[in-house]
Amino acid sequence: MNANHITTAQSVTNSLMREPRPFAIRNARVVDARGVQEQGWVVTDGETIAATGTSSDELESACARFGVDESGVIDAKGRNLTPGYLDIHTHGGWGVAFDDGAEAISIARACHMTHGTTRQILSLITNPLDVMARNIRVVREAMDTRPDILGSHLEGPFLALARKGAHNPDCLCDPVQESVRTLLDAADGSMRQITIAPERAHGVEAIRMLRASGVVPAIGHCNADYAMACKAIDAGAGLMTHMFNAMNGLHHREPGPIPAVVEDRRVTIELIADGFHVQDPMLRLAFELAPHRIALVTDAMAATGCPDGHYKLGALDVNVVDGHARLVSNNAIAGSTLVLEEAVAHAINRLGISPQDAVEAATLTPAKTFGFHMPNPITKAPLGLVAPGFAADLLLSDPQTWQVECVWCAGRIMPS
Repeated sequence: MNANHITTAQSVTNSLMREPRPFAIRNARVVDARGVQEQGWVVTDGETIAATGTSSDELESACARFGVDESGVIDAKGRNLTPGYLDIHTHGGWGVAFDDGAEAISIARACHMTHGTTRQILSLITNPLDVMARNIRVVREAMDTRPDILGSHLEGPFLALARKGAHNPDCLCDPVQESVRTLLDAADGSMRQITIAPERAHGVEAIRMLRASGVVPAIGHCNADYAMACKAIDAGAGLMTHMFNAMNGLHHREPGPIPAVVEDRRVTIELIADGFHVQDPMLRLAFELAPHRIALVTDAMAATGCPDGHYKLGALDVNVVDGHARLVSNNAIAGSTLVLEEAVAHAINRLGISPQDAVEAATLTPAKTFGFHMPNPITKAPLGLVAPGFAADLLLSDPQTWQVECVWCAGRIMPS
């Protein structure tokens, strides 16, 4: 592990432990799902946003009301002010995976935090069932002390062999009730989503069971046809795992699962917006087909934030060349080295997506998928908007490049 990464990870952890202090940001270009507001300001009372506006007089009044003195007012100098990003599908960063234990979780979280991902659902790769259960418990324990970790996402083991991608085929299995119950018990209420191929034996029944337990099942790594995808949605599937990747694609006589999720507004659609997993014309098409339902994700692996070279994805060997990860065994794409900061910038500057729609896809849309856009037991304050009552998860970024320069999580300033 890189010593600088370990030091930064410890600094992030320490920052999350500190008591937040009220602060204000002025002279900002406020961007969220509702639009763009020039010359905006925000005042926090600590962990939450207390007031917003554009009037200087109202800013002064709000600062006095919530105990923000002059030293606590930050001049954004026209930078973008957005909600913190929420990544619901990420496997690791800075050389480690979320499957690798508590210290690895701290390091990988710091990697993504420094790029503006203030909250994260930790994705766990397919492994033997007992190993997955152990890794789920580690995530659950981390949630007790870290507000930035919102639970786990299991990408497997209930995937289609033909669409396994970079998952170990020896560990794939049918979602029989006993196996599903083992994973749910290990999670103890912390499992947020699970990717499942609904056409596997017991797939639809498992989706019903998972949804009844508060989990959002995701259609993905599958060979499901259109009818099967519709059955999965009616049974409770509320997500599609990285649309276009690891599934049968669009075809005029064999429509497959993609049209099923596009047609049904109950489903949020994950998208890896790096121009490599999905090329730009298809990325633009996705935003047009499902407005306000695209959730930008990274599917980032351990190599994120690291040089090209050899890495591991679970037990599988991966080579990273020019930032692109592929399995050594068959050259299949093996996750990404993307961060949400780059995905948002790509959507705006390469795809021509409006800033408010791109930011929405990294904030409010993923939050809505799990009810985090409302007060809830996990995040307490809602996520996804720069608005009174919402969590003080805030980013300042360059107005042209969208490079993140300052990060606050639950009102706590994060090290850069």
